[in-house]
Amino acid sequence: MTAISYPLAERTLANGLRVIVSEDHTVPNVAVNLWVGVGSRHETPGRTGFAHLFEHLMFQGSRNVASGEHFSALMDEGARLNATTWFDRTNYFETVPTGALELALWLEADRHGHLLDAVTQENLDNQRDVVKEEKRQRYDNVPYGSALIDIYATVFPEDHPYHHPTIGSMEDLDAATLEDVHEFYRAHYGPNNTVLTLVGDVTPEQGFAAAEKYFGPLPAIELRSRDRQPQLPPLSEPVHLDRVGDVPNDRLYISFRLPVDTTPDYLACQVAIDVIGGLASSRLVRRLVRGDESAVAVGGWTMGLVDGSGLATLTVDVAAGADVDEIEAAVCEEIQRFLDDGPDAAELESVIADTERSWLSALASLEERADHISHHALLTGDPGYVNSFVDRIRDVSAEQARAAAQAWLDPRSRVVVRYLAGPTTEADDQHTADTGDRTEKDPEEAA
Repeated sequence: MTAISYPLAERTLANGLRVIVSEDHTVPNVAVNLWVGVGSRHETPGRTGFAHLFEHLMFQGSRNVASGEHFSALMDEGARLNATTWFDRTNYFETVPTGALELALWLEADRHGHLLDAVTQENLDNQRDVVKEEKRQRYDNVPYGSALIDIYATVFPEDHPYHHPTIGSMEDLDAATLEDVHEFYRAHYGPNNTVLTLVGDVTPEQGFAAAEKYFGPLPAIELRSRDRQPQLPPLSEPVHLDRVGDVPNDRLYISFRLPVDTTPDYLACQVAIDVIGGLASSRLVRRLVRGDESAVAVGGWTMGLVDGSGLATLTVDVAAGADVDEIEAAVCEEIQRFLDDGPDAAELESVIADTERSWLSALASLEERADHISHHALLTGDPGYVNSFVDRIRDVSAEQARAAAQAWLDPRSRVVVRYLAGPTTEADDQHTADTGDRTEKDPEEAA
């Protein structure tokens, strides 16, 4: 067993705010981290992009804070701060010198409780334009920029909460009225839909008292009941989506639905993906990059989500002159070999060691530790996951990894998004569900 035991003290205020303090006096700083239970999966058809829009609006002033003052006041104290939006949450965070903790909490409480005083038509129009420019810079005008959008839209059904991306629809944002936006805030931004984590140079008593002082007066909101989606099964047949255009080289994205985050099968699939393509010593690297040199880069990752599905993706940057269909077939052969044989002892040991190193490195940072604590407190109900994860991943056996891969990573259940270099024609952007297995011839919006 490992000996990870970061202290975690918890208290829930009368208004429902969940406060977690992890005391660490290594440096005279405190990481302030808030996770609000609103992301793109909480949006409704015709109202997409609202969660990300509010991430921007939260820096445009509130009842007692001028536009831009949240940044300037904290940066004057030597703080680092930002925010991100994702499917399952919106995250606001700053790392401040200990003496600026109360300033940070006052600023956060003002915008989390009194933002709408500053959400005017002018601010809404301004931030709509900012989001549009962000979409142009990060998606529309970047090679492979829309790949994740394509993956989500192809892996998840149209009525699934993960089908649309966090950036949302620009048409939806254009159509949004000021009252639409105010209503979204009132429905989701409340202390009883938020986790506040403090990590660093603060005692639990000090942290709880400061949270009570600034957040305690905020009223709870009426949360709308919403059941999580049932677990999505693997796809019944392969699906392909081709994009042809101005990209440096052909690239394959091969994706699979997974079980939801933190479940034993999700962790076992994480091990499988790392063995197949996620590590520098993975099978696909050895075969395609170092072996026949048909690829210039290979990657693999899993995405832990909580509402009916997770996601796994293998990526291959195809070398000039290599055949994309042959590369896809080679990837499927390596996946099938894992399904048949599982990982060998050396592969399993390498994955576990690399995962443990990455986890411990992340937790050594006050910011990342606070983020992981908030993540699991809000989405899985278990902030102590930061202390137990390494033991959980070490418990994954070779047979468990093989069995989970057989259940979730069968090549016949793959989604393949292919970005192909070349001039665009009317025949491009084909989206088809295959009738047979082709193996016979296959990290968030920030302010």
